[in-house]
Amino acid sequence: MTPANTRHIGIVVQQHAEEAAHLRHMRSVLIAAPHVKLHHLRRLDDRLEAHLDGLAVAGEFGSGLCEAALENPGVGEVFAAAVRAIEEKDERRLDKLFALVGAVPEAQPGLISAFGWVLANYLQGTGAKLLASKETLRRLAGIAACATHRVDPGTALTQSVTDPEPQLRARALRAAGELGRRDLLAVCVNALQDEDPACHFWAAWSAVLLGDRAHVVRALESFVLLPNAFRSRALRVLLKVLDLPGAQQLLKAVAHDPANKRLLIQGSGITGDAQYLPWLIGQMADDKFTRLAGESFSMITGLDLAYLDLERKPLENVEAGPTENPEDENVEMDPDDSLPWPDAAKIQAWWHANQTHYQQGVRYFMGEPVGASHCQKVLREGYQRQRIAAAEYLCLLNPGTILFNTSAPAWRQQRWLGKI
Repeated sequence: MTPANTRHIGIVVQQHAEEAAHLRHMRSVLIAAPHVKLHHLRRLDDRLEAHLDGLAVAGEFGSGLCEAALENPGVGEVFAAAVRAIEEKDERRLDKLFALVGAVPEAQPGLISAFGWVLANYLQGTGAKLLASKETLRRLAGIAACATHRVDPGTALTQSVTDPEPQLRARALRAAGELGRRDLLAVCVNALQDEDPACHFWAAWSAVLLGDRAHVVRALESFVLLPNAFRSRALRVLLKVLDLPGAQQLLKAVAHDPANKRLLIQGSGITGDAQYLPWLIGQMADDKFTRLAGESFSMITGLDLAYLDLERKPLENVEAGPTENPEDENVEMDPDDSLPWPDAAKIQAWWHANQTHYQQGVRYFMGEPVGASHCQKVLREGYQRQRIAAAEYLCLLNPGTILFNTSAPAWRQQRWLGKI
């Protein structure tokens, strides 16, 4: 092979490494995006897998480029390097990656997600070693890998839910709910006394999924009423299990603070109570909240505003994320990016024509009363945020069932859906 050909191949493999890292970053946004369906996610996942395959074909050279990229260890770079190390069963590189994310915790999701990405056969032997390890981070990776693949780690999980290390304990408590381990319900209820906020939340969250309604409502309310990292997730599950009068009381408490306006609009859509639809139409007059109000309206009615031409032209010069100004301290993405801009007048006309179809006291989700077959349909056909809600409903309707993983590789999700 000529030097020119060698350089060309090197450039191609380098592109594989860079694109794999970039697409992993994109994926973290798309799995909770309001405009992405499963077939959209499949297209991205196929692209990501193609770049990872390119690195695999390059062998040691591809793995070396992934390792070199760890000089600037972001989540994507760690993910690509970890996939190569896991598939090659390269313990030296895995050891290096565990040491790296121990020193750079913000890159940890890249390593953990790599174990969830690879095919199960690549984890044979490796998974058991992780679960049996004396190192907290390795056991955490093992629990997370099993949970992501929706495989029960057995006694390793039973032991980890009471582990002295809060990070591992929190991940194990979360896995108990994800995997439908009803035998761990009492442990989750007891963990409501845990002083670690993450352990406290995941214990309450899992207890709800596993069927408890007596002990966890107050615990989840505490996460809803005060700003914290788990607030939106707590609201999402709590409003699904409260009856409609209870949900209304919770939203009234949220409404006491004007700063909670965004949370209140989100919650109105989650409750599924049609009485909030006229109010949501009114919120569409405020450009700051109009797209969110449209999404909440759709969560109740199932309307696809863009498809039905119930949207208007977007405002000009709306920032969808961080600007290029180095002095701009706002680095957050616009949470409503990619949502349609609702046309309030058209939607008001639709509501006037269709309001008789909605009964008082009935909880609606995507246009129909909540039910298992309807939620399964949304899980197959809906957008990611709608699919997340459908998966939660399916678990809440039948406590102890495995929570469908809407973040898993798309081809794995499609295989699971084929068995439902």
